[in-house]
Amino acid sequence: MADEKIIPAVSFKTAHTGASAKSDELGMRPMQARAYEKRGEQYLLIKSPPASGKSRALMFVALDKLANQGVCQAIICVPERSIGASFGSEPLSKYGFYTDWVVAPQWNLCNTPGADDPKVAKSKVKAVGEFLTSDAKVLVCTHATFRFAFDELGVEAFDNRLVAIDEFHHVSADAGNRLGAQLAQLIGRDKAHIVAMTGSYFRGDAIPVLAPEDETRFETVTYTYYEQLNGYEHLKVLDIGYSFYTGPYTEKISALLDPTVKTIVHIPSVNSKESLKDKHREAEDIMNHLGDWQGVDPETGFHLIRTTAGHAIKVADLVDDDAAKRDRVVSALKSPKARENRDFVDVIIALGMAKEGFDWIWCEHALTVGYRSSLTEIIQIIGRATRDAPGKTRARFTNLIAEPAADDPLVVDAINDYLKAIAASLLMEQVLAPRFDFTPKDAGPKPGFDYGEDGYKEGELNVGVNAQGQMHFEIKGLKLPTSIEATRICREDLNEVIASFVQDKAALERGMFDPEVVPEELTQLKMGKIIREKYPELSAEDQEAVRQHAIAAMTLTQQAKAAIGGASVDGDLKANTAFIDGVRKFALSVTDLDIDLIDRVNPFSATYAVLAKAMDEKTLLQVQAVINAKKDKLTYEDARALTERALEFKRERGRLPSLTSQDAWERKMAEGVAFLQRHATKAAADG
Repeated sequence: MADEKIIPAVSFKTAHTGASAKSDELGMRPMQARAYEKRGEQYLLIKSPPASGKSRALMFVALDKLANQGVCQAIICVPERSIGASFGSEPLSKYGFYTDWVVAPQWNLCNTPGADDPKVAKSKVKAVGEFLTSDAKVLVCTHATFRFAFDELGVEAFDNRLVAIDEFHHVSADAGNRLGAQLAQLIGRDKAHIVAMTGSYFRGDAIPVLAPEDETRFETVTYTYYEQLNGYEHLKVLDIGYSFYTGPYTEKISALLDPTVKTIVHIPSVNSKESLKDKHREAEDIMNHLGDWQGVDPETGFHLIRTTAGHAIKVADLVDDDAAKRDRVVSALKSPKARENRDFVDVIIALGMAKEGFDWIWCEHALTVGYRSSLTEIIQIIGRATRDAPGKTRARFTNLIAEPAADDPLVVDAINDYLKAIAASLLMEQVLAPRFDFTPKDAGPKPGFDYGEDGYKEGELNVGVNAQGQMHFEIKGLKLPTSIEATRICREDLNEVIASFVQDKAALERGMFDPEVVPEELTQLKMGKIIREKYPELSAEDQEAVRQHAIAAMTLTQQAKAAIGGASVDGDLKANTAFIDGVRKFALSVTDLDIDLIDRVNPFSATYAVLAKAMDEKTLLQVQAVINAKKDKLTYEDARALTERALEFKRERGRLPSLTSQDAWERKMAEGVAFLQRHATKAAADG
């Protein structure tokens, strides 16, 4: 594969409206105003991208709770000490709010050295206890400090107080997650207010962040990537792509590193197979690729490099284990100069740092080596590059991954990484898409939506768009959710469902590389199984409604990509309306947009078409061969699911599916019925 070739995934051009940075008369940006409208809720969940202003949104909400809702104190919990700086004192009245956000120095426990060390965090419990008995209003601490304080002081200590959890994806409903268990106790007692904030709600595993019965207690405020990026003043384009390498990754990095582009390089974990097992040498090799080392700046600790073009650049090394050196570099990166001066630093090399909460607004390129199994981590890394800043018109994320090679004994492992990278790109496409609002055919126009020049037309295909970029679709045969929980999932959590789907290895393998796959095997069987396992408490009717909504959202996003030709390899960009135009093009290309048609579309076909144009043909064929060589046979569980679909088919058509049908899905359902019949016959014979 040519060095310069990057596998395209997403290329998003913003509307460049500047709305994300515009403040109202109270000094609130759009997302903050949306959260403030829900300030009276006892339980509030804010889902919003990095850099959208979640910390200040919390300040507005907390101040109202303290002043007008009878809440006596606010406790802000952050995952690590450095993020505590985001919640320092702010003169909000200067911008129109009725009061200021004030955190007394002694109550910002994140400023105490070692506050994010669990052993040291126990010593902060006394400070938390003193705060709870004082007249002070706001305390900032780490998740660890809060956990220890909760264990010692008990759930009652937080009655009538606001507990705000930043980077909420660190919480889990798993019994082993202490913060999650404590949160459940707070909700069960129902005497505290809770505000949870996250820019990435995916955990990358099967454990939900909240138990379903707890999540229904939260009012959700969602501000999408689509809205955030469209509202930027400076950033016009976000590119997300993948590049593959053979041999040591440090040899490929020079083709991707541009010294003139502000870049964060995340090298692989020392325990990963991508690692060269010497992180210090890897950091040095990357600096050697950038140019000739000239020394170290004594004030900042940055390495000074002269590039081949003769430019002097500064490189921050966060890989160095020397605590004194690293602390000097970290302090320099947190200084006001780093935010005010674009040329303060040029490249940052990191391993476990510079991810969530790291605020370097000038970053234009997040270059990550090795796959990341956590979707949360990927979204957080991408968020490092999506800050809006003067003169910054383009940002990109590149994932550098080992290329599957035919003669590599670890080819299966390489293919697994490759598939995980595809899954991440599929999810990011969904995250960057506008939100969908689906209703059955002829349900009527929705207020605030524009249906084009001719407006809404009953009996015809209607696609509406509102000011937030949300899209309204009418789909014939669509089932609507009936319960509160299913309605919430369809409104708020379709991306979480799709995340589970694209991470299902069998579904992704077959959807991408099996030419004989029947789309309904993916859209109905695989997605149906995922939803049954993810939401077992829902009725069968609501499970089917969620399935239909999720597969419709993914299919429309993928077909929009196909309609506009995907993200082009040469960087040719479409107009900002390309996504909406692509969806309209697909919708208008069919006689009637119905759920059966959507189920007959392979949701992975558009991605394969894009990859096939960009990847080496030999590699692509080899990946296909490896995957198809281990194709799974029909299982009893799948046969039962097929039989259930076959019974539905019989109710609709008055006959069972036929094994000799010309329709592949009908034959597949018939195979399921035959499988169960054989199984029953054998069981009877054995009995």
